[in-house]
Amino acid sequence: MKIRSSISTRFPVLWLIGLLSLLLMAACAPIQLPSGAPEPAAEGEAVATEAPAAELLPIPGEIYNGLPVGFTPEGFPFRGDPNAPVTMVEYSDFQCPFCARYFVQTEPAINDSFVRSGQVQVIFRDFPIEGLHPNAPAAHIASLCVADQGAPLYWAMHGKLFQAQAEWSNVSDPLPIFERLATESGADVEAYNTCMESDQAAKQAFIDAAIAEGQAAGVSGTPSFNFLGGPDGQYLLVGAQPYEQFAAYIEALVAGEAPLGAEQQQADNGAAAEIPFWATAEGWQPDPERAGANMAGDWYRGDPDAKVVVVEFSDFQCPFCRKHVEETQPALDEQFVDTGEVMWVFKHFPLQIHPQAPAAGAAAECAGDQGKFWEMHELLFGNVDAWSISDPSTVFADLAGQLELDVEAFTACYNDPATAERVTSDMNDGGPFVQGTPTFIVLFNEEGRIIPGALPLETFSQALQEIIDQVQ
Repeated sequence: MKIRSSISTRFPVLWLIGLLSLLLMAACAPIQLPSGAPEPAAEGEAVATEAPAAELLPIPGEIYNGLPVGFTPEGFPFRGDPNAPVTMVEYSDFQCPFCARYFVQTEPAINDSFVRSGQVQVIFRDFPIEGLHPNAPAAHIASLCVADQGAPLYWAMHGKLFQAQAEWSNVSDPLPIFERLATESGADVEAYNTCMESDQAAKQAFIDAAIAEGQAAGVSGTPSFNFLGGPDGQYLLVGAQPYEQFAAYIEALVAGEAPLGAEQQQADNGAAAEIPFWATAEGWQPDPERAGANMAGDWYRGDPDAKVVVVEFSDFQCPFCRKHVEETQPALDEQFVDTGEVMWVFKHFPLQIHPQAPAAGAAAECAGDQGKFWEMHELLFGNVDAWSISDPSTVFADLAGQLELDVEAFTACYNDPATAERVTSDMNDGGPFVQGTPTFIVLFNEEGRIIPGALPLETFSQALQEIIDQVQ
């Protein structure tokens, strides 16, 4: 399959999907040596045959949840024995739903199995992705202001930020919530507020340094974990993987071996990447358990067996997307979708400049779960001004009532972090292709065309007709 732009430049789809793989599954890359570290010996340079025994680092006296906790010389928070044979550097984002899932589902087992036994030290690196999670930078600064009061308080705040993620993720001003969480963590609120008012620039510089280090190590998404140890020195594991994957890595590294999963990942990165499921005929087939959704989890209308598929990446708060929906889409539906020539697929791509767009996407998903995605889609675009407020949840509930949905079930779905994860997943899917919204990827004859922007009806219709003529 190939994808090309509307100006007729062709690109092999595997090249584009390879780029997607780099974004979602980064390859290992060397971490820069810290300032003052010895340079590796040059080829042919004499090396001492007997290295002196490494001096053991002191185990911190501070404890949190039964684990020793402290800060590295660079100031990064850690838990576990600094002399552990394996160090796991975690790059994470407090607003990332995948990071929260790892925190809830996997981290406790890793602590119990490997950190308490002294086999693993975990070092946390701040890696907020502001473009996806606009409240994340402030959350990380808040955690660092609590860190100034000690490692146990930092880890308490760390946990509360993940536990309360759904509460602060989509609000216009999360700072009052962060202040409350800091207080609940046991921090001195006056010292915390002083830090938040006067130390933000320094904390942001600290975060920027952590991000730069992560990028140097190949990190491009969260959560990512760089394991230090084993024969090659470091191994990157990307995503909220199951516990078994972490255990396999750690057990191999403790034994002085390279993890088998890491070897497979490196081999996969060197091979041709596969087309993502959402862009395949299998992914387009109807999900028998979710009416109106396909097997890739996307909402569609039209014939799933149509020879042309349009995948629309859109933002409910984008005026150009609204223009397309109101002025162009009805005629396209009548001409191409209702006739069975085109299947139309919707994917979310909320832009950073539209702060309530992710929440609107979640509202649409919840309406879809009750069989009314497209109806909510129309209401959201038609009532943008009403819900473009700091807390749009009440407006969304009113719209759900207009559609005669079960409002209680709708609200529970809307507040579920897993729903926000669906929206974020779509944005990750579109990352390599989408520069703005709306963007349309037209797939046909094992190739494709990218059509950016809200084109006039005549232009869009002509482009689709030319494609349909090619496949018939």
